[in-house]
Amino acid sequence: MFNPNNPVPLHIQLRKSIEKKIKLGLFKEKIPSERELMETYDVSRSTVREAISQLVIDGILEKKHGKGTFISKHPIHYWSGNFISTTEMIERMQMTPGTKLIRHGIETIPDELKEAIEMDNAYLIKRVRYANEVPLAIETQYYPVTIGLQLANLDINHGTLYDLMENELSIQLNEADERITSQKIGSEDAELLNLPVDCYTLHLERFVYDVSGDLVEYCIADYNPELYSFHFKSSRAGK
Repeated sequence: MFNPNNPVPLHIQLRKSIEKKIKLGLFKEKIPSERELMETYDVSRSTVREAISQLVIDGILEKKHGKGTFISKHPIHYWSGNFISTTEMIERMQMTPGTKLIRHGIETIPDELKEAIEMDNAYLIKRVRYANEVPLAIETQYYPVTIGLQLANLDINHGTLYDLMENELSIQLNEADERITSQKIGSEDAELLNLPVDCYTLHLERFVYDVSGDLVEYCIADYNPELYSFHFKSSRAGK
């Protein structure tokens, strides 16, 4: 129930309350019915409908005839040009990041990658990344062995590896070169992302360099296309 002395209109209070619960992960796939919201918040049907209508317009909710009102499946947005970690990106969307370590250790570089990253062996870290406990992406990161061994002595089960590199290893990260394609996902990774086998993901390839121009990370990431979108901003300035 809302504070009756609050000057903010009830439909706006309700809209903000629903949006907050979505961001906190309290509403997973769909929101309660109109009647349930009316009873929970002690508001009229018109107030509920106005709040939901605005959330639909904002792209946060979507209505499915005969099934109810569902949470939109595009909560995570990545703006090209922003060199930030997955953890930072999820937190900026006011969601809770999570990580599951799949494997790590020194591995031989696959032949198809050797020319690109100019290494024969690297330290590999493979993790599943979560937003509000929902699997968002699988990241496979390759590091020079000396860097990887140092990272392995730190907490690679949580948080951002970029923070560890900068704050614990004193590596000054400078820039990243990224390429985005679509790629069919294998059965093992599909299971980790709760996706059908052989479906296509948003496939990111990232080369990260330090201030000396040395490659300090090569990352391959596959994102659930229903939960993630890339945004690009272009300009004709200087034309």
